[in-house]
Amino acid sequence: MRDMKNYLNLVWGGLLGTVGVSCTEATPTKSEKPNFVFIYMDDMGYSDVSCYGETRWTTPNIDALAAEGIKFTDCYAASPISSPSRAGFLTGRYPARMGIQGVFYPDSYTGMAPEEVTMAEVLKVQGYATACIGKWHLGSREKYLPLQQGFDEYFGIPYSNDMSAQVYLRGNEVEEFHIDINNVTKKYTEEAVDYIRRKADQPFFLFLAHSMMHVPIYVSDEFAGKSGAGIYGDAVLEVDWSVGRIMETLRELGLDDNTLVVFTSDNGPWLQEGPLGGRALPLREGKTTAFEGGVRVPCIAYWKGQIKPVVNTDVVSLLDWFPTVTALSGGILPDVRLDGYDLTAVLNGTGKRASEDYAYFRNNRDITDYRSGDWKISLPAPGIKGNFWRASTAEHDTLLFNLREDIGERYNLYRKYPGKAKEMLQKLQEYTRNFGEIPPGLVMTGNDASKYLRKQRQEAKEQAKAGGLKDKSTETDGFINVQ
Repeated sequence: MRDMKNYLNLVWGGLLGTVGVSCTEATPTKSEKPNFVFIYMDDMGYSDVSCYGETRWTTPNIDALAAEGIKFTDCYAASPISSPSRAGFLTGRYPARMGIQGVFYPDSYTGMAPEEVTMAEVLKVQGYATACIGKWHLGSREKYLPLQQGFDEYFGIPYSNDMSAQVYLRGNEVEEFHIDINNVTKKYTEEAVDYIRRKADQPFFLFLAHSMMHVPIYVSDEFAGKSGAGIYGDAVLEVDWSVGRIMETLRELGLDDNTLVVFTSDNGPWLQEGPLGGRALPLREGKTTAFEGGVRVPCIAYWKGQIKPVVNTDVVSLLDWFPTVTALSGGILPDVRLDGYDLTAVLNGTGKRASEDYAYFRNNRDITDYRSGDWKISLPAPGIKGNFWRASTAEHDTLLFNLREDIGERYNLYRKYPGKAKEMLQKLQEYTRNFGEIPPGLVMTGNDASKYLRKQRQEAKEQAKAGGLKDKSTETDGFINVQ
């Protein structure tokens, strides 16, 4: 693959050479370029906010964005899990193209390849200030951190909040080793508001990636017990407050009519966590699956004076935001295979997305499901084991659904409509043939010696018992006092 970072350098050099101006002269002003604020939730379910059907609590600030903007009902994440989904969103490319088949851990020695071109890098070429605040999860070694992926500033936890070594990074360095994680949503919000104030006089891109609603759930004292429906509801209310603070700041600074604000989630809810996980009703299943509840996410786009209120029921994807933001900023797309489509015509109400299709990667490696219009085909899959909180899902042969009539994927129409099933299988197979080579998995860690150690310890204990050695755990060695 060609070095995409060099491609961007060529683009930047070409822009300057074409217009014959200096870097200072080429930098856009606030009035020329729109700002972009993406509020990106973690594991938030499709129906966790009231404008998408939640009734146990209300989310007035998020609801206001939906009432005054575009509420997408059929928006798909790039993946049903975190790291691949984030990679897809930032690059406009399915994570399978990058070899990102799983999530990165604190001890992972890999990350999203620095050669990948991110939304931040494309915008930086156009003179934007760029910041990532919150969860990164695309590699925690310095070469993979946000500052090396086009962001001028970074503050946050570089991976999921259920992983070891919870620290706050600022830039490439640890700022706090012992963090008050109960206030994580409030802290990210304060950082975001400060950033918007500091960059109000120039075009900016803010990627606010909340750690919530990933387990363990944290909430500040101010919101604890506020929902009356448990800590998960409390945390949703705090996120809604955060959205309100962002919008309040944009309005105060007179930036709301020049800022595209998008609220969405990286994937569906973790149903196995019961009350600590969200809901995706009326969708089936949740995070880690290719059923609708795993990848269909809430998505709202707001832009005062530019977007008219509407409920959009067409297929769109979080992959689409990369080419959309590039177009709105006047940028140039990298010379690579992109999977997203420019939504500019959708936002201004003059047209539709260029495709009504979406490919599902159940394992982030193989195309296992495919949607075209109202229809979805799912290849055979093993069952999904349940737990205390959720029932198991049966293994299945090929499934065919009409999602417009059966959003919950309950009625398999494969036998009833064999012609449609054949058509959909052909579309899936054709897409797979044209997708191109899929690289090996990139998410890797070193050997886990602890597993071998546990095995070795157990074997040694069993051999000792077989040889007649008694268990010493009940014995105590004391001391002899000498007079």
